[in-house]
Amino acid sequence: MKKVFAIFAIAGLIATASCGNKTTEETVEETVVVEETPVVEEVPAVDTAAVAADTTAVQ
Repeated sequence: MKKVFAIFAIAGLIATASCGNKTTEETVEETVVVEETPVVEEVPAVDTAAVAADTTAVQ
């Protein structure tokens, strides 16, 4: 009877040891938020009253 009790005791110890405190690494997902600002192109002011100059003319 003592041997049966010892076998059950050992089996119980093994069963509880297998369910022990396991350290698990929790994966933390980091989300990267990229804020895009719209590109505004500045158009240079055009003088519509100006006369077009001939840049190839010889002076």
